[in-house]
Amino acid sequence: MLGHFNRTARIEARIAPDELAIVRRAAELQGRSVSDFVVAAAQEAAHRTINETQIIHLTLEDRCAFAEAILNPPPPASTLVRAAEAYRRLIKQEPWCRAGS
Repeated sequence: MLGHFNRTARIEARIAPDELAIVRRAAELQGRSVSDFVVAAAQEAAHRTINETQIIHLTLEDRCAFAEAILNPPPPASTLVRAAEAYRRLIKQEPWCRAGS
């Protein structure tokens, strides 16, 4: 966590008086200022949100299916093979590719 010395940015929020009372009480219970409490709570919520959206949770069955597909992939479909061949032909025709060939 960044130290107090790096705190130069500001955020501002409107809050209902009864909600502020709850935040003040929680900050008091943790021995923090309201500002420190709000920053810590916002950081915790931000980290949790980022982790929840970046981590894929799979069942054991799904993990096994994923590993099997990676370790033993099915052969490419004929349409994919044709598309790859068309791409290779197209790339060979580009003038910028011939210079390095």
